[in-house]
Amino acid sequence: MQKIDGKATAAAIKAKIAEEVRQLVAKGGKRPHLAAVLVGHDGGSETYVRNKVLACEECGFESTLIRYEENVTEEELLKCVDKLNHDDNVDGFIVQLPLPKHINEEKIVMAVDYKKDVDGFHPINVGRMSIGLPCFISATPLGIMTLLQHYNIDTNGKKCVILGRSNIVGKPMAQLMMQKAYGNATVTVCHSQSKNIKQECREADIIIAAIGVPNFVTADMVKEGAVVIDVGTTRVPDGTRKSGFRLNGDVKFDEVAPKCSYITPVPGGVGPMTICSLMTNTLAAGKKEYYR
Repeated sequence: MQKIDGKATAAAIKAKIAEEVRQLVAKGGKRPHLAAVLVGHDGGSETYVRNKVLACEECGFESTLIRYEENVTEEELLKCVDKLNHDDNVDGFIVQLPLPKHINEEKIVMAVDYKKDVDGFHPINVGRMSIGLPCFISATPLGIMTLLQHYNIDTNGKKCVILGRSNIVGKPMAQLMMQKAYGNATVTVCHSQSKNIKQECREADIIIAAIGVPNFVTADMVKEGAVVIDVGTTRVPDGTRKSGFRLNGDVKFDEVAPKCSYITPVPGGVGPMTICSLMTNTLAAGKKEYYR
């Protein structure tokens, strides 16, 4: 069994990005600029955005953090999005999800200029990705593909089971894994209404768990030599930790790991690669690689 080190992989990629930015600026180019909009004080969102700001520093990007209180109106948030859309100094931006219940997330996502949509959530980017055109790809699926490629894990023709069908992970992950340019795998997507999930998983060469249920994948669901990618990051109360919680993945790591050829831990697996992929998208936005 080999543990996939997302933290080390992300650090190596960010170092390459930082070097490219140094060369870009030395030649008189513009330093990439990422903006993030954070609404409220959700602990997970606060941590995630803080890590994004730190990653920008590591990569040599400019970064701007725009904060709103929980009671911000949808109209105010839409005005902020519109302002960022028209700010030539900002190459890409994200509106951190989830948003408060009184705000229509779909309306906010749709309002973001797809040319600056470094989260890869806008329907134009989703559509372009689905047919293999250059675009911003949702950060977590892109990070997973990068890990698989970095560790030379063969996906060609393999049976891949994806647990979860969210627009952020499950659906784009399935698209990437079945495309010739990426996974070239045979893909099955399982969700809350799927029958015989255990049997589907037992037949899988690769399991990508993004279902949001701690310890959902157990040893009896995994065949010997399988590759298991754990996307889960549920906060579980833990009185032994200073924070009062620990991050728990969708995979019961201790019992599943011995059966695997490769497995990602939580934390330290997919998480760092999600932020790293956002940096990759921001660099592409700054260089106008996809859209001009």
